[in-house]
Amino acid sequence: MDTLLIRHADLLVTMDDDGLRIPDGGVYVADNAIEQVGPTRDLPTEADKIIDARGKIVLPGLINTHHHLYQTLTRAIPAAQNADLFHWLKTLYTIWAGMDSKAVYVSALVGLSEMMLSGATTVADHLYIFPNGVKLEDEIWAARELGVRFHPARGSMSLGESKGGLPPDSVVEDEDDILKDTQRVIEEHHEAERYGMVQIAVAPCSPFSVTPDLMRESAALARSYGVRLHTHLAETREEEEFCLEKFGKRPVAYVESLGWLGPDVWFAHGVHVNDEEIKLLAETRTGIAHCPGSNMRLASGIAPVRKYLDAGVPVGLAVDGSASNDSGHLLAEARLAMLLQRVSGNPAGLTAEEAIYLATRGSARVLGRDDIGYLAPGMAADIIAYDLDRLEYAGCLHDPLAALTFCTPQNVSFSVINGRVVIEDEEFVGFDPAPVIRQHNEIARKLVGG
Repeated sequence: MDTLLIRHADLLVTMDDDGLRIPDGGVYVADNAIEQVGPTRDLPTEADKIIDARGKIVLPGLINTHHHLYQTLTRAIPAAQNADLFHWLKTLYTIWAGMDSKAVYVSALVGLSEMMLSGATTVADHLYIFPNGVKLEDEIWAARELGVRFHPARGSMSLGESKGGLPPDSVVEDEDDILKDTQRVIEEHHEAERYGMVQIAVAPCSPFSVTPDLMRESAALARSYGVRLHTHLAETREEEEFCLEKFGKRPVAYVESLGWLGPDVWFAHGVHVNDEEIKLLAETRTGIAHCPGSNMRLASGIAPVRKYLDAGVPVGLAVDGSASNDSGHLLAEARLAMLLQRVSGNPAGLTAEEAIYLATRGSARVLGRDDIGYLAPGMAADIIAYDLDRLEYAGCLHDPLAALTFCTPQNVSFSVINGRVVIEDEEFVGFDPAPVIRQHNEIARKLVGG
């Protein structure tokens, strides 16, 4: 049994049901699970590895509920910098069509390592384009290499332009092939057990890129294996107009008619919803991945997070794709979430603690996990710390937790995932990102130039 002791944290924030905060706190870990949480004086004094957390705030690892890792290859594309969602997609579909397995693998290494440095210990990713032999394994291998907890969603597009959809026909797949490959990756990679490091979701891309039949069949497949369902929904007014014109229903009513509501479903965005739809999402315990940065970047609108939370809708936090954000810093996203709920006039629209809650407990609930999201005995040992002794946090020690969202977001000092130290002294353990960045930039140049 390998043991790890984290001790003498200036402040340990558990995010448990009682909101426990422990000065001079620590955590004792055996293998991949937490055994004890409490004041340092009450913890064991010996372990195989000891981390002194003086000057730091320690909290549960952050959880990202929606991403498109491959999009790190197409950040800040000039032709898409000032576009709304549909025009942005039209610009980028043809570029993404040139990706291959190496591009997806290397972009996943870049995107995941960026997320980990920001504090993420669990990342959900939505890969929905599979050109040139690309497989979901291309990013699963990257996640396993880095040691991050991973929720890859096998996405899909089947409704091309010739059939009234948005994507060009060159990037859509046959629906039978989609379902067969989705079943394959579930059977080969899904780890349903507690502390599972890879959990597969079934994720047709959006109402404007797949058929109703594929939505229904995907739901049936997912539920036959007990895995979760995911898609984009109610992101823009244009999507609402598309659904009304093509299906005669608003987006939420449309997916409800297909059996796509329930505690095993989560949607990315959920910006354009009315009060009745919020009530329906709450009653069915359907989750929302809130993507404030992307919604601002693409001028999609402001998701009604305050209303969601007050109604009881499960809400988690997400960075969305790295070409619509164009960042993968989850702590920065928590800050945006807090500020964006205040911009309409309510200075308490979202508190600092609620923003961190979205990124931990809220996100864990959205992903259907009861083994991550807070620090307590029996929980997975996913633990992060930020150094408070730095210029950006000077003067913030009145409330170190609030400093994480009120002050300039920083990278983690250390990160532990599933009991393994993956970042220490703000550097990766056993992984050098420098050559990967060079390789990534070369792939990006060729992809965009081509």
